[in-house]
Amino acid sequence: MPLGLLGKKLGHTRVYNAAGDLIPVTVVLAGPNHVLQVKTQAGKDGYNSVQLGFDDQKEQRVTKPLLGHIKKHNGTAVKRIKEFRDFTKEVKAGEKVGADLFAPGDFIDAIGTTKGRGFEGVVKRHRFAGGDSTHGAKGFHRRNGAIGQRLFPGTVMKGMKMPGHMGQDTRTTQNLEVIQVRPDDNLLLIKGSIPGAEGDYVIIRESKKRPKGWKPPVAIISKKAKDKADKAAAAAAAKPAAAKK
Repeated sequence: MPLGLLGKKLGHTRVYNAAGDLIPVTVVLAGPNHVLQVKTQAGKDGYNSVQLGFDDQKEQRVTKPLLGHIKKHNGTAVKRIKEFRDFTKEVKAGEKVGADLFAPGDFIDAIGTTKGRGFEGVVKRHRFAGGDSTHGAKGFHRRNGAIGQRLFPGTVMKGMKMPGHMGQDTRTTQNLEVIQVRPDDNLLLIKGSIPGAEGDYVIIRESKKRPKGWKPPVAIISKKAKDKADKAAAAAAAKPAAAKK
């Protein structure tokens, strides 16, 4: 896992790009991340990684073994810790990294926990059609129907879609574009949606499916913005001609 950050989902808003197009974005507080430990291939760990901590915590709320580990590497008590393998930026224990780790135009993967929906039936959880509403149907409108396998094998097969707890699953949304980076506030404005509710912790990492050296295409200017720019250029060209007369 190359470059990455721990962050917190703050909410949604929308911004305008240079062409005047409206872009829906998710706002993520992506720092400061404390570098708690740096592991190397030559060290006792035998692999390269960087351990990051996010969201300051009172020392009284951290277990003594974990607090001892953090203080050993000149870190501060945090609520969340994540290790990133093969971190491409050179950092040292005790340093801080923030939203400026990424730049506008970068593509990232966002990992988060989806919203919990509680106990749900098969109609909402698995989008079952349910039973008939008429023709003599009684009490079978939102049920899943038979789940056995007739006489053979006469049992409920593993993986059968059933009612149960919905949501609170770890999900990854891939190839999201970073629209804006605000390093002073440690904010990332990311195009599209990210799993989780407002206030949930998320992991932001470099997109795994983008080829190395890939660059985003030149922004397509909308027709309205293009016409406006052409009119402005024509007006500017007409001014010197009028001044000469």
